[in-house]
Amino acid sequence: MATSTNERTTRTDSHDAPRVARLHPQPDYRISVGGRDLSRLFAPRLVSLSISESRSDEADTIDIVLDDSKNDLDIPKRGATIKASIGWAGEPLVDKGSFVVNEVEHSGSPDIITVRARSAAMTSGMQERREKSWHRQTIGSIVRSIAGRYSLSPTVGDALAKILIAHIDQTHESDMSFLTRLAKRYDAVMNVKDLRLLFMPIGTGQTASGKRLDVLELTRASGDSHRYHVSERENYAAVRAHYHSNGRAKRKSVIVGGENNKNVKVLPEDYATEAEARAAAQAEFKRMQRSQATMSYTLARGRAELFPEMPVVVSGFKPEIDETPWLVKKATHTIGNVGFTTALELEMRDDPTTDRHRSHFRKAGK
Repeated sequence: MATSTNERTTRTDSHDAPRVARLHPQPDYRISVGGRDLSRLFAPRLVSLSISESRSDEADTIDIVLDDSKNDLDIPKRGATIKASIGWAGEPLVDKGSFVVNEVEHSGSPDIITVRARSAAMTSGMQERREKSWHRQTIGSIVRSIAGRYSLSPTVGDALAKILIAHIDQTHESDMSFLTRLAKRYDAVMNVKDLRLLFMPIGTGQTASGKRLDVLELTRASGDSHRYHVSERENYAAVRAHYHSNGRAKRKSVIVGGENNKNVKVLPEDYATEAEARAAAQAEFKRMQRSQATMSYTLARGRAELFPEMPVVVSGFKPEIDETPWLVKKATHTIGNVGFTTALELEMRDDPTTDRHRSHFRKAGK
């Protein structure tokens, strides 16, 4: 049975849990290590439990901090598998998947054990560097090939799966790094979730199975703190990418977003075909649009069901903030002495180059 962080010495009878949860909502969790449920053991010793879920570029992680002042805890072995579910007492817990321990620390005094683990399958094997040339293969076939190497189930967006890549080299580069680079080129989410290798377009508002996600509505009253930021750091009007036509030495280019040559971001890489160059330029242009306005928001009452790629709308802030469609980029769930909170990192879902975001900035090219 899962344990509550506030039950330090005794446990409430399971039949009483819903009544207790209604009177005083309690964070709840279930943690197993190496297949053994250690929730009861952790209950009087848990200092904090934090799970970070990222869209791409970095693995999902879990950090567990335990009080070892009585010197009665064993230090977990690296490579051990942790399974975690979190939520509220009296409610179904949300499964957050499996993690593999990659860091352990013992410090004091008072003595503390800190365990850090990364998403299962996003560890040793996928970090090993390889040499391979991929020639005339679709993204779907590349992802399936790499997924098979680690006994993962591939999930690739339909449109992405059909894209043909003329040639791309994986030179002294891990599969994780290579897939991350490929995802960036095509503005995709690349991650491993519960033994599935995901490669999906960013911002589609759909699950890996294609089910449309409901838009999450958050109010000012939902949170403890927020930070909204809008910047003209990369106030480009367009993106240019170069390619070599039909293998010839002559260098050509494509522009996405407009022909304002005074304000064009130039990608450093040369691409094999016009189609690849255009896809890379489109991906970078979308990233620039999303990153111009960002928001961090910490929910006072944690919501374990929230995860990256969920569409969000907020209310109760400034008009510029409320009118912006948001997308969850990262979610960090923390259980500790302050209860259970969820910290969200949000970015824009649409084109931010509108008056509400640019009213304080000079116009492009001026």
